[in-house]
Formats: sequence, C-alpha cells, structure tokens
Amino acid sequence: MHKNVCVAALALAVAFPATGRDMAPGFSLAVYTEDVPNARQMAESESGMLFVGTRRAGRVYAIVPASDGPPEVVTLAEGLTMPSGLALLGDDLYVAALDRVLRYPDIENTFRQSPTPEVVTDALPDKYHHGWKYLSVGPDGFLYVPVGAPCNICESADERFASILRMDPNTGETTVYAHGVRNSVGMAWHPVTNELWFTDNGRDMMGDDIPPEEVNRVTQAGAHYGYPYIHGSAIRDPEFGKDHDPADYMPPAVEIQAHAAAIGMDFYTGEYFGADYANALFIAEHGSWNRSTKVGYRVSVVRFEDDEPVYSPFVDVWLEGEKASGRPADVLAARDGTLLISDDQGGRIYRVTRTPE
Repeated sequence: MHKNVCVAALALAVAFPATGRDMAPGFSLAVYTEDVPNARQMAESESGMLFVGTRRAGRVYAIVPASDGPPEVVTLAEGLTMPSGLALLGDDLYVAALDRVLRYPDIENTFRQSPTPEVVTDALPDKYHHGWKYLSVGPDGFLYVPVGAPCNICESADERFASILRMDPNTGETTVYAHGVRNSVGMAWHPVTNELWFTDNGRDMMGDDIPPEEVNRVTQAGAHYGYPYIHGSAIRDPEFGKDHDPADYMPPAVEIQAHAAAIGMDFYTGEYFGADYANALFIAEHGSWNRSTKVGYRVSVVRFEDDEPVYSPFVDVWLEGEKASGRPADVLAARDGTLLISDDQGGRIYRVTRTPE
C-alpha cells in the first residue's frame, strides 16, 4: 500500500466534529486543507500530489503534502471557464473547461510556473447549462468526458448533448460512448470488470421524490440510458416519454433519493478500510435545491453483497435541518488508503480515516 500521503500527518489537520450517528462505525473525519475555494474534481499523482479543479472559481490547484505541517496549496491555472474536470494521464494533467480539454505536460515539474496548456480540443459544445465537466481515463488510455443536456428537459439535434464521450487524448476526436445521460458529473471504472460506472442527475420540476438520481454501468458501448424519455427504471417523462418503452433503455444499477445530486464517485481498492469495503463505490451527494426539504449533502457508499449493490450513508455531517455547512462534490480513494472528499461550498478537502481500535 502506498504511503505517499502520511496518515500520521492527519493529527495536524483541523478536527471536524462528528458523532457516531453521522459517520459509518469505525471511521472519523478531519479537514485536510481549507484553502481550496470551490473545490470540485480531484486527481492524485504517483507521488501523492493532489490536483483539484473548480466550477465557479476558474482555477486549478495543486496541493503538495507535507510531513510536518499542513499541505501547501498552489494555484497552477486561473481565468479558465468552469475547469471542474481533471485527470492525470502519464505525467500530464488534463483539464476539461466548458468547450475545451487542455493538457498541462509534465505537471509535477511545472505547476509552480503558471504553465501554458496545450489545447487537445476546443470543439466541445459550449452551452453553460450543465456545461461543467468531469474527466476519467479508461483502461484503454482514452479520456471519457460527459456533456450535459443544455436544459432541464429537452431533445437536442447534436447527439453529443446528454452523453458521455470517448476522446482520443492526442487528437481530441470523440465518439459517443453512452447516450441519454442528462447530467453526469461522476465516473469511475470497476476494478474487476473494467466497466465504466457513472452518476446521472434526474430532471427537475417533477416533485420531491421523482425521478431518482441514478448510478449506471456501461455493459455495451453506445447504449441509451433513457433521457429525455425515461427516468430511473420506468418513469416516462410527462413531455417526452409517450410511446417510449422503458425496456428499450438501460436501467440504472442503483437509484438514489431524488434531488440528492449524486455526482463525484470512486471505487475503493485499498486495504486500509478493511474487507467490508473491498471494491465499494463511494458517492458524493452534492445536495438538493429543487425540493421542499433538503436532502443529500453527504457521502454515501454502495457495497456489493453476492454481486448485488447495497446502498447506505457513509459520512452525513453537513446538513442540520435545512442548514448545510458543506456540499461534497467529489470523492477520491487516495493511495494511502484513506478517502478524500472535496467540498465546493466550504473550499475544503476532508479525509476519512479508520478510527483506532
């Protein structure tokens, strides 16, 4: 197991109050750093350096771990348009910013130099509605990037809207890998099957409890996941769903409470959390806005029992009544075995560790 980011250094972090009722038994939460305004997707290098994108701040950060104090936070890029998605491929950092994907070569050696990026593509759709991105590197070495629907609910002539694209990281050329995906801001590859799993946020204005948020898996490239016709497993859209059979579309693997805004996700492949969490899927629930009472604002986990997904809350400390103190945006299974959580409301990165016996 990698120890690039020392777990012992957590004693230097700011403790975050949480009761056993709010945390999964046997775990604790601490603030790793609170100097990353609007923190969104995270990526960790082989050496343990953390890179963090933003949605509204227009910045990309590098977080350098320290063995005897808090980590150093460096702004490596600014002035970008919604650079929320990022991924590491080899020595290079890729950043998705609205209609473009940028490459920052040899990033660990250049991040302090305000590096000038190379443009992989600037030909993605440029609509701001659901225009923020997430990036993932597939087992095939290609980039996978979602393009959200340019609306709450609509049909689009451009098939790239409401999809997940497979992108050549050298040329920027794309093909549609998954259709009918309204707004995915979270993807991860199953560590055993190498299948892509992704979150998808359901449409608004259908009530407090429908349609559900979705966690989907790709078993066949090019499949359709229902939007804008079918939501969840079998909910026909009142405007677009007539004459559409739910059986013609891929159902979700997991359904989550409507409006919880399930976004960033990651599979846990370490040993530190114990056998009960082997290959578990952690999900950041960003929290509701289109609901009479708030839901989400937590991190949940999907564990697999006899290959069947079992969903449960994992960290639930940010929502008290109708007041939210944080909004989880992404989760990352770190190389040291801990779990990192980005909070774009508080500008923090949290770390989950096992509670000493």
